[in-house]
Amino acid sequence: MMIQMLTQDGHQVSVASDGAEGLAISQSVHPELIITDVLMPKLDGIEMIMELQKIHSNIPIVAMSGGRRAVSAEFNLESATLVGVKATLSKPFTRSDLRSAIEKGLR
Repeated sequence: MMIQMLTQDGHQVSVASDGAEGLAISQSVHPELIITDVLMPKLDGIEMIMELQKIHSNIPIVAMSGGRRAVSAEFNLESATLVGVKATLSKPFTRSDLRSAIEKGLR
């Protein structure tokens, strides 16, 4: 659904199934913005964000998290903010929330 929203808004999208793949893709694609989940297999979002900042310190990052436990999602997003993301999205989010996070990230 998110890919569809982004492409309908005119964004070119590359997709990774986990943090390690996302890190690898970022090295070949050189994105304008990265949107990542905090909880992922192989390399979690916080670790990926910290690695991305070593390699691509100028690429803005939007972190998202959610789930059954709101406290965990809030903690995950606060952690992402502490390691330097430009914007956060709490799941579930609306198309408007996504657009706002992208706009904030690109500022």
